[in-house]
Amino acid sequence: MLPIHEPTVAELFDLRGKRALVTGASGHLGGELARALAEAGATVVASSRDLARAEAVVADLPSCDGASHRAVQLDHMDEPSLLAGFAAAIDAVGEVDVLVSNGHEPLAADWTDVTAEQFSRHLKNATGYFLLARLMREHAVARQKPASVILLGSMYGIVGSYPEVYRDVCPVSPAAYHALKGGIVHLTRHLAVCWAPDGVRVNCLSPGPFPSDKAPLELVRRLCDRSPMRRMGQPHELKGAVLFLASDASSYMTGQNMVIDGGWTAW
Repeated sequence: MLPIHEPTVAELFDLRGKRALVTGASGHLGGELARALAEAGATVVASSRDLARAEAVVADLPSCDGASHRAVQLDHMDEPSLLAGFAAAIDAVGEVDVLVSNGHEPLAADWTDVTAEQFSRHLKNATGYFLLARLMREHAVARQKPASVILLGSMYGIVGSYPEVYRDVCPVSPAAYHALKGGIVHLTRHLAVCWAPDGVRVNCLSPGPFPSDKAPLELVRRLCDRSPMRRMGQPHELKGAVLFLASDASSYMTGQNMVIDGGWTAW
């Protein structure tokens, strides 16, 4: 029996020669997720509903060993756009090894005034995640190569929020958002066990509090008080996690939810 090659740590995390599609790449967190994969050597296809924004992301990505990053237009809330965007990504780089579903259409209405139509519309984010993941699985099976699917969840997919944190500052975190992210966490588990025989790993990355610069300062202060680390996350603090899930460093991991939340869910 031939000895099994034991890869080094550097080899495990090396994405040179790999191609990754990152949806919502122009968003608050999406840009850092795309950058992490590019810095590890991957060729990145950045997608956005706005092609110009995706192109701006690509222009700012580092290129390792001649990787030529591409931009595509993709709206995961619109099935024709989703199908066309995924096909465009394949056309642009030939094949895709990693899918990071980070696109998100937000909702401002909380439980007090959300309409049935708004609630259902918000859950459609999960439909887009599923359809993209299925396309990725079919692509991987057709070319008989392994693939990694990473769905973006949230700490609010596994715990409730603190309503008093939002009181008199902004609406409480939407009930539809909690339903959506909880569904994505469990969708991860279901797809993982269905697709493990195909060599397609499915994992979830759930950030905790990573507010953008647009978040109310009082809300941020209150969130910091609730966090064990007493601070908010910085987008670059997700880079190691997404690289781990995308690379061979997590080759025996599927169906899991990796929570990066400064200890929030440890309370």
